Amino acid sequence: MTSNDVLLQPYTLKHLTIKNRIMSSAHEPAYSEDGMPKDRYRLYHLEKARGGIGLNMTAGSAIVSPDSPAAFGNLHAYKDEIVPWLKSMVDDCHELGTAMMIQLTHLGRRTNWNKADWLPVLAPSPVREPAHRAFPKQAEDWDLERIAGDYGRAAARMQAAGMDGIEIEAYGHLMDGFWSPATNKRDDDLNGSLENRLKFTHRVLASIRDAVGPDFIVGVRMVADENWDKGLSRDEGVRIAQILVAAGQVDFLNIIRGHIETDAALSEVIPVMGMASAPHLDFAGEVRSATRFPVFHAAKISDVATARHAIAEGKVDMVGMTRAHIADPHIAAKVAAGQEDDIRPCVGATYCLDRIYEGHEALCIHNPATGREATMPHTVLASRSLKQKCVIVGAGPGGLEAARVLGLRGHEVVVFEAADNPGGQVLLAAQSKRRRELVGIIDWRVAQCEKLDVSIRTNTWAEAPDVLAENPDIVIIATGGMPNTEFLEAGDDLAVTTWDIISGAVKPAENVLLFDDNGGQAGLQCAEFIAEAGSKLEIVTPERFFAPDVGGLNHVPYARCFQQHDVTITINHRLNSIRRDGNGLVAVIGSDYSDLAREQSIDQVVVEHGTLPLDDLYFDLKDNAVNQGAVDYDALIVGKPQTLVSNPDGAYRLLRIGDAVASRNIHAAIYDALRLCKDL
Repeated sequence: MTSNDVLLQPYTLKHLTIKNRIMSSAHEPAYSEDGMPKDRYRLYHLEKARGGIGLNMTAGSAIVSPDSPAAFGNLHAYKDEIVPWLKSMVDDCHELGTAMMIQLTHLGRRTNWNKADWLPVLAPSPVREPAHRAFPKQAEDWDLERIAGDYGRAAARMQAAGMDGIEIEAYGHLMDGFWSPATNKRDDDLNGSLENRLKFTHRVLASIRDAVGPDFIVGVRMVADENWDKGLSRDEGVRIAQILVAAGQVDFLNIIRGHIETDAALSEVIPVMGMASAPHLDFAGEVRSATRFPVFHAAKISDVATARHAIAEGKVDMVGMTRAHIADPHIAAKVAAGQEDDIRPCVGATYCLDRIYEGHEALCIHNPATGREATMPHTVLASRSLKQKCVIVGAGPGGLEAARVLGLRGHEVVVFEAADNPGGQVLLAAQSKRRRELVGIIDWRVAQCEKLDVSIRTNTWAEAPDVLAENPDIVIIATGGMPNTEFLEAGDDLAVTTWDIISGAVKPAENVLLFDDNGGQAGLQCAEFIAEAGSKLEIVTPERFFAPDVGGLNHVPYARCFQQHDVTITINHRLNSIRRDGNGLVAVIGSDYSDLAREQSIDQVVVEHGTLPLDDLYFDLKDNAVNQGAVDYDALIVGKPQTLVSNPDGAYRLLRIGDAVASRNIHAAIYDALRLCKDL
């Protein structure tokens, strides 16, 4: 059937017809093994093809030379052995009608020398990038000749793998380092005029064309305005785009605005939660108008309405919904089926990217199947066994996910929730204006549960008799936890918790000490509340660096707030105890590195030390369960059903998830629910 939806219209680029206007821009999920896109990498991209995406861009970026060592799991495009791995992925996706391209680069200074082959980092000039910390060598003529050849050879490998095209990365990497006055300080003929600064670019593109011929699709993802007083200006950036088009060396432009020298700058290029949606879409449209050339673009285009607007208004030819596809790889199929309200929303948490930049693999905060396609389903299938009665206690993210999955399995599901509304700790986190999008995690699941006739009984404190009265076959304990204050030598009762402050139950005092040895979002969110309330605030942590579980992109808004409000941050110190002193308090602060014990007079002490499980109900029900609460970890790890029976006379299978087990995070709770319930 044909559709009038502009998003679903085909787009022809040279000889290639892309079936719709939706793409996933090149990004590196860090699923590679030894620099190769093996099964995990292939299955991740295949799922998007199954979901109907028109164009799948892989790698972010695949590296063309050994002196561009992987910064975050990059594919090794300089090795011949990559061809069969890529071909397997490309062939699978082509069978489903998805066009496939890959991004190539030399990272330049955006990596470090102390990995891989320990070769010097290269850049146009010896200007250090703060984010990756290397002091680069100034590229010599023989370096540039070698690297230009490497681009051509890498492009030929991509062509041999069956890719429909390639995209050259030119923002924050070696190529555009020559374009920008901020990074090109040379005194030779590779600096000065735009023509000089583009010489290396033309050399690379010529090498690629020599290797792949005139018909293979070659594009460039390029910065057309660094939005930086010492960087590439809008006028020069747009002029570069026009020069590349006029030279006939490229077939499309993928437009970026901003620079990525620091975490703060990167967050403007890749906006996080609380920042504007699609902030550079209009600029991409301006470049399209100025060049009259195919333009792609992606930057926080998270919802179908914005993507549709981008195409309908002629801003771009292909619209990137990259993080949105990490949340839901089936966007195009759901749009085509008229099921837009079933699309799992990207809530902008940027858990995916922060994990990559902290040395982990990309994971979605509330889709645990992404990156785990070998063992976890994106589409939960109905059970072939008898319908069972399932009771879930707790309607936080884990409990609601369990309810959704068990509902999809075809079971009868009842959820008990003590609070007025579903949501658990997510509702607490969403108290911050900047983090309100998190509530989408809850709203989507509640809506899905309603469609599945799941009964959610709020304002219900469930105890063992209430659960047993339902005559359940399966019981899921998702009761979460409560803040842990039982870690001080003395004075636990004198502390308030981050939950107290964020919820509004306790107002910040005039002079506040916040002790955080959890290192996650809760402590920083609470600190943000306190600082914005006008209190004098000191954050004390025993960590050797600040907030280790908050990645660089999410760190940015907190750092801005703390500097604006003159917050003091003290690392390598630990809160030992609290005591009363008249109307105030005295905090005794020590250190793991000495016998230091200083005393500090303070009005209020706030603590963040994770949570302790609310597990009384679990233990009340444990003895009468067929599995007595036990989990078969071997089966769990490989995605197989839970079949343990340690009590044949038991009446139900009992499982607990999320913070009801131990203090973790949203993703852990939802992943617990999916992998334990998908086969029940």
